[in-house]
Amino acid sequence: MRIARTSETALEPMATDTFSGTVRRRDLGRIEALEGTALAVSFEAGVRTHWHRHSNGQVLFVIEGAGRVGTRDGQVAAIHAGDLVEAPPDEEHWHGAAEDGSVTHLSLAFGETLWLEPVSGE
Repeated sequence: MRIARTSETALEPMATDTFSGTVRRRDLGRIEALEGTALAVSFEAGVRTHWHRHSNGQVLFVIEGAGRVGTRDGQVAAIHAGDLVEAPPDEEHWHGAAEDGSVTHLSLAFGETLWLEPVSGE
């Protein structure tokens, strides 16, 4: 059994080449049995990821704040603390904070992540 304690991990900035602004994370480590990673990710107001997909899917659990998620078919949904979002394998999507406030979510990403172009026109 492994316990990852957020109190024992540093809050670090993430590279800005796949986000529209400042994003910070706490790396909670790999999930070996599921070939995944666990991150607590914090987005400032209005910041979001670029389009991307995960070969074996992704689960987001919103810890605090409010955000948005979107898919290639044009669906955009508001998400709030307590919400769980599941992106199936290879679904192209983006996620981030609401325009007027920050959001923090736990990201469980499985398989390889393929980063794509920035989101435009939303």
